[in-house]
Amino acid sequence: MAKSEKKKDKKKRGNRLSSILGGDILANDVFRKQWKLMVLIMVLILFYIDNRYSCQQQLIELDKLKVELTDVKYDALTRSSELMEKSRQSKIQEYIEKKHSDLQISTTPPYLIK
Repeated sequence: MAKSEKKKDKKKRGNRLSSILGGDILANDVFRKQWKLMVLIMVLILFYIDNRYSCQQQLIELDKLKVELTDVKYDALTRSSELMEKSRQSKIQEYIEKKHSDLQISTTPPYLIK
């Protein structure tokens, strides 16, 4: 008797597997009554996947922008230091001397006009 029960169990499992793979399970009463719920669940799963994908894309874009921002900051810092170096009084004097200009350094300090 135990052997016949095992054969029936295997046959039921085989029937279950073939009914799932064949799509016969969708014709079952439970699935026919709950088809709206199943469709809703599938739509929500699709929204979840889409949301996750778009979030990952935004994180990738954010990382790229952070790298670009640091590059721009370093570039601005470099240009600022170059400008500071070129605008020093000693550099300006050297430039004027090279050009043989008639400009001279003021001996009187600047004053504020009110």
